[in-house]
Amino acid sequence: MNAPGRAEYLNLSKEFNLIPVSCQIDAGLETPTSIFRKVRPAGPAYLLESGEGGEKLGRYSFIGFDPFLVFASRGKDSQVINFGRQAKFRGPPLDSLERILSVFKVAANSGLPRFFGGAVGYVNYETVRFIEDIKVKLEHAPVLPECSFMIAGTVLIFDNVRRTLTVVVNSLPGEKPDLAYDDAERKIEETIKAVHSRACAEGGSDGGGLAGSPAEASISREDFIKKVVKAKQYIRAGDILQVVLSRKLRLPFRGEAFDAYCRLRELNPSPYLFYLDFGPAAVVGASPEMLVRVEDGLVETCPIAGTRPRGKDRAADESLAADLLGNAKEKAEHLMLVDLGRNDLGKVCETGTVKVARFMEVEKFSHVMHLVSRLTGRLAPGKNCFDALKACFPAGTVTGAPKVRAMQIISELEPEARGVYAGAAGYFGFSGNMDTAIAIRTAVIHGGYASVQAGAGIVSDSDPACEYEETVNKAMALLKALTGD
Repeated sequence: MNAPGRAEYLNLSKEFNLIPVSCQIDAGLETPTSIFRKVRPAGPAYLLESGEGGEKLGRYSFIGFDPFLVFASRGKDSQVINFGRQAKFRGPPLDSLERILSVFKVAANSGLPRFFGGAVGYVNYETVRFIEDIKVKLEHAPVLPECSFMIAGTVLIFDNVRRTLTVVVNSLPGEKPDLAYDDAERKIEETIKAVHSRACAEGGSDGGGLAGSPAEASISREDFIKKVVKAKQYIRAGDILQVVLSRKLRLPFRGEAFDAYCRLRELNPSPYLFYLDFGPAAVVGASPEMLVRVEDGLVETCPIAGTRPRGKDRAADESLAADLLGNAKEKAEHLMLVDLGRNDLGKVCETGTVKVARFMEVEKFSHVMHLVSRLTGRLAPGKNCFDALKACFPAGTVTGAPKVRAMQIISELEPEARGVYAGAAGYFGFSGNMDTAIAIRTAVIHGGYASVQAGAGIVSDSDPACEYEETVNKAMALLKALTGD
């Protein structure tokens, strides 16, 4: 049975211009990826999943398709495609997106979880120039929009605990609510029929590849080591305490981007798994790190700093974890970024509410382990999720500290724009909630190529060769997913 019913919908349409209509069914033996393959039509779509702590499955997965609005920005120019009609906005992109979302007056539906619809997409690293007064490198900038978001007309919520699937049609009643409700019912029926159809192929294991060519690096090993030495000179001079230097790898890619995502989620289960398909380009990620989350006014961020590779067996794993926890350099780096995170939350949270809920715990992922902390605070009156994102963007764990000076040094030492890497991927929900990951362990697939980027935090006693190897370890799962090896 659909909720709300027709009579309630018609009554709600007098007050609200967006009403989520939903129906819950048993998921049977389906998985989020199998459902995505069945229901997804041509056009932009997304899949958001979670492997909590890297080794445990998150409760909900979200599939969105049939968007009624697509947002794309380049510089201060933003374009919106709404039911095929184009509109243009001028101004900082996040401000424009906030204005667009504010138009929707959404009816509450108590039976739905924290996210049932809203803007899903990414914000690239260079967007920081509209938040901080800073010049960033725009040379060799990707051809993709700096920010891309979609508002899906249909959202599927897969409950991994109860094994249910909730089909949500975010319906716009307009001037003919009766017809709008008919349309919502039809879309729900068609979606359920697609889910119950015969199982489709899960995709090949060799759908992606290097096409016989090695990856092309933006910075060679030799040059990266030289740049680490230069960064340490800035640290010794007192300019910064830490800076994150990264390398970009670009490689030919053939096959389906979604197959690469499916391999990645198996190779590297992470708290933030995302597949964002905007048509010409797809963003595929398995990020271990939250940027910032807002849920019912609670703001949360989880700094990650300190890395070791996984051991070959349990004993080696425990030894590496103990070494990580006992390493003075890694602990100092982590503490510095926890302090930076507390300062960021303090910009938008009520005085006295920012707390360290977890401190310096080891979390294990497929190829690496990290030191992780969790910070929380209560959103101050007059502040919203966009303010929280701006306060924390970009994360100190991908820039360094002090943040602005570290970004200036990044612009000097890295040869090209970062693009999606080190930006954010996630959602701004209709309910005012937000959940964003740092766009690391992330690939951008476009025009027959895939690009991958990985960084290392440079401090005063960094070993340049070891920092280079850290970038290699961090990129490993992504490269395996892209090549099918």
